[in-house]
Amino acid sequence: MTLADRLRIALKEGHEREVGLLPSDTRDPRIEGELILAPAAVLVAITDRTEPGLILTQRSARLRKHAGQVAFPGGRVDDNDPDEIAGALREAQEEIGLIPHMVDIIGTSDRYHTFTGFDIIPVLGVIPPDLPLHPQEAEVAELFELPLAFALDPLNRIKKSLEFEGSERHYYEIMWEGRRIWGITAAILANLSRRLGHDQLAT
Repeated sequence: MTLADRLRIALKEGHEREVGLLPSDTRDPRIEGELILAPAAVLVAITDRTEPGLILTQRSARLRKHAGQVAFPGGRVDDNDPDEIAGALREAQEEIGLIPHMVDIIGTSDRYHTFTGFDIIPVLGVIPPDLPLHPQEAEVAELFELPLAFALDPLNRIKKSLEFEGSERHYYEIMWEGRRIWGITAAILANLSRRLGHDQLAT
């Protein structure tokens, strides 16, 4: 059975059972007023290796939002995109030069709402290893591959909190080889870990 087949089965089984997921970090509408969320999508690109990896980017320090943070390739879904999958593939091609037909789409995982106003759909796909990917310098400082097993292991996540805009917000942090993976990216990984059966705890 291929890696893609195993992931499809795990994702399907995960969606068929009740799994405790992280709440979104959308602003409280009772305080902020009704927040209209913009559709967005990220590509969770998994490399087809004996020990699979995840392709992640280090965002440019020059960006206005989330500068320097670790993120999945992705962004806002355009009106011209047929769906979230198309949006994630387009963004990945723009940001890291990943050709869409090289991605074997597995499916979508749980949407995540952000307090910055985005409704993010994670799109899972398997890609061949060692593709000649190239970061788009205006948005991506560099890209790297994180071992999938490490990313999904709940023991590698630390729960933290910070004060933001007058309220305490909780988040997860994953440290790997000096890289700090936190915020939206770590939240999506935590939810994916639970959905794929790596973490049964709703903490």
